[in-house]
Amino acid sequence: MSITSGSGIPPKTWQPPNGFFGLYKGMAAPLTGVSPMFAICFLGFGVGKKLQQKHPHDDLTYLQFFNAGMLAGVFTTVIMTPGERIKCLLQIQADSKHKLYNGPVDCVKKLYKEGGIRSIYRGTCATLLRDVPASGMYFMTYEWLQHVLTPEGHNRNELSISRTLFAGGMAGIFNWTVGIAPDVLKSRLQTAPAGMYPNGIRDVFRHVIKEEGPSALFKGLTPVMLRAFPANAACFMGYEVAMKFLHLIYPEAD
Repeated sequence: MSITSGSGIPPKTWQPPNGFFGLYKGMAAPLTGVSPMFAICFLGFGVGKKLQQKHPHDDLTYLQFFNAGMLAGVFTTVIMTPGERIKCLLQIQADSKHKLYNGPVDCVKKLYKEGGIRSIYRGTCATLLRDVPASGMYFMTYEWLQHVLTPEGHNRNELSISRTLFAGGMAGIFNWTVGIAPDVLKSRLQTAPAGMYPNGIRDVFRHVIKEEGPSALFKGLTPVMLRAFPANAACFMGYEVAMKFLHLIYPEAD
């Protein structure tokens, strides 16, 4: 799962937003789905772990954590795809004099009128291409760092706040190391005029490589990485706190 969205907006159509609040254009759509997205993401990860365990308390290998993370990426696609399609479309019109959409709801209505549910979910395969391997790396890295950072003779539940934050932040970095290139392709596809890329992400890839070269696949890498660490550190910190709270209420729960 991609905790924070990347860049990938076509350079020929994107213009700098107007003023400070212009930096947040298009964020209403992903914010609306962020709570259920996180819930579904960690649900998918939990399901992925249980599917690979013969007994509830079996320890998993890092490959199995990676597999469970990939399943989490599949789970979140149903929310991620339309949310990011709407966000990207609103962002590229941020500085345009002739705006096509008057906010997320209007965007959904017009996309549905234009091509039905398929238009709203354009880029689903591209989102899967990004989120499945990136989410696998995300959760595997977090579990690995939790193990590495836990002092010998101690339980990972005793890990300090600073170490938990570091593990979560680095998981976000590794997530985007895998996900940045597919994210660029996804965003190009989701903001392109209908019919521009008849073969989907394959056409986008060929066009980007031909016109801009391989380096274009990593546009926006620096700001994405700067954002990824604190955002994902906070995410996993919140997850650990929530799990400890639930275990206090339901001590018999796994």
